[in-house]
Amino acid sequence: MTSPTARLSGVLAADAGLLRERAADCDERVAALPPKPERTPEEQAAADAAQRPVRALRAEFLRHHGRAVHDEVTAGRTLRPRLAELATAAAERFPGLVPNRSRLAAEEALPQAHKEGLAIDHGMFFRQLLADPVTGGHLLDSMRAPTARAQELLPEFARTGELDLGTVRVARDGATAHVTLANTDCLNAETNELATDLETAVDVVLLDDTVEAGVLRGAQMSHPRYAGKRVFSAGINLKHLHAGRISYLGFLLGRELGLLSKVRRGLWCGDGSPDAWPHLDLAKPWVAAVDTFAIGGGMQILLAVDHVVAEEDAYFSLPAAQEGIVPGMGNLRLTALFGGRLTRQVILGGRRIDARDPAAALVSDEVVAAERVGAAAAVAAERLASPAVAVNRRMIDLAEEPPDRFRAYAAEFALAQALRLHSADVLSKVSRFSLAGRAG
Repeated sequence: MTSPTARLSGVLAADAGLLRERAADCDERVAALPPKPERTPEEQAAADAAQRPVRALRAEFLRHHGRAVHDEVTAGRTLRPRLAELATAAAERFPGLVPNRSRLAAEEALPQAHKEGLAIDHGMFFRQLLADPVTGGHLLDSMRAPTARAQELLPEFARTGELDLGTVRVARDGATAHVTLANTDCLNAETNELATDLETAVDVVLLDDTVEAGVLRGAQMSHPRYAGKRVFSAGINLKHLHAGRISYLGFLLGRELGLLSKVRRGLWCGDGSPDAWPHLDLAKPWVAAVDTFAIGGGMQILLAVDHVVAEEDAYFSLPAAQEGIVPGMGNLRLTALFGGRLTRQVILGGRRIDARDPAAALVSDEVVAAERVGAAAAVAAERLASPAVAVNRRMIDLAEEPPDRFRAYAAEFALAQALRLHSADVLSKVSRFSLAGRAG
């Protein structure tokens, strides 16, 4: 049997034409089958058999032409689109390489178990771009540029010192900005909206010249079980995941390359302006104040900040084995803190770390009574608000997580997470969580 990649010529135009033909043929064969939830096992096997060789061809095409594709859709790396914009441009310029806008819109409306798995094609695309130091470096810098929404809201924040973004609130107190996660009905479980609002808030804090440090804390909850009590985060909203409302590009990959990279490394400001030199990263120290618990993505946030204050009865966990997906950069960053053995206990075995556990000293810097969490976080932010802190936190980050190491990990994560998102065991797990009513 001839390999589906054997006919690649190495010439971009010719290979793009071949990919377009093979992808169109695959789409026709899959479209002729019943919708995914109505397929028999044999029909699903036929869909998989149609998709597999085309995905192999896409992978080979990207290995040959990934940098040329990226240069084409970014005008020689002069444009800086975010993930979704970049993928849309690639779909228009190279049909069949990644899903086009209409196919994505149709898929986004479906429950997770009914999706065809278009995120896998995005995962392949971004894996290749991130693996290349040239395209990967450009992509990572682009994702750390301030969002248009934040730039639009900055004058209002500068004038009033307050913003209500929906699921996140921001308030300036002197030189400290307090960012409050306020997805109160579901224990600050992470959704597309929360990820977007939180990135906007982080951008505004970093852009405001009068702010020197930021504090992240959960609001008081309206959820019946924790009504009136502050909660940091319950992790990813599994109901939304089951319903197909967790975006791969906007949340699962975009959160890591955008929001959390900005918290850790700051905004990228190397736009060619002479005013930007020599400081191409606009970064500020961050303090996290943890009430009750920081689960999943909540704990991942703690791995990106500079100082953590925890309530004495709080706990931390990364239940990756329970949820079935990859916990963002948790494997990378927790290993740097814990070493391999304890990281395996937390991520593979589901070990919960209580704030009073000696191991918690590797996650939190202070453990205080519940009524002292806010004050302790404010004092820590004031202490970190120093130019010397800013430059040294950057040097620490370079030593702890060099950019090329992060980029290489992100490349593998991009595909691994896309595959997990559509795996049978994850679909089964999130379905059970939805039936049980678990928020995140």
